[in-house]
Amino acid sequence: METTATYFAEAGKSNTSETLRLAKRRADELAIKTIIVASTYGDTGIAAAELFKGYRVIVVGHAWGSRGANTSTMTEENRARIQALGGTVVHASHVFGGIGRAVNDKFHTIQVDQIIANVLRVFSQGMKVIPEMAMMAADAGLVRTDEEVVVIAGTGRGADTAAVVKPANSREFFDLKVREIICKPRL
Repeated sequence: METTATYFAEAGKSNTSETLRLAKRRADELAIKTIIVASTYGDTGIAAAELFKGYRVIVVGHAWGSRGANTSTMTEENRARIQALGGTVVHASHVFGGIGRAVNDKFHTIQVDQIIANVLRVFSQGMKVIPEMAMMAADAGLVRTDEEVVVIAGTGRGADTAAVVKPANSREFFDLKVREIICKPRL
């Protein structure tokens, strides 16, 4: 199989529209109808839900309490807008930073989940987030582990990375497969 990947000159939010367009094109080519998108505040989730009408859009946000007790970074308005557009919103502990981050904060020692996250960041921030979001969606029972999905993530806010992924549950991390890179920053 021959396909192309797009590499952005810079990382970040400015690539969001093009990332979503490229992801949709590849999803259409492969007849993939499930899209997972990382969205901390909800803006990228709304943009994806608007573009991917007729698809199954799963927006994965930060876990509640990740930036302060009993709080979410995603506004209620953005969550409601995503849902009104037909998207599903899930908030869950980050696979590469739940308990391990607590151990690091308390005892100042890095855990295996953080080692994996840092290795994946060698490729880009989004390439760390993509498998993480796929596992979070699988762990929540929102995606199957025997079907390909398109996962969209980014660096900071917005989207600059997309890939075709065969998800896995976090306990089966090494069964997850990044089948294709659609786009990412060229760092």
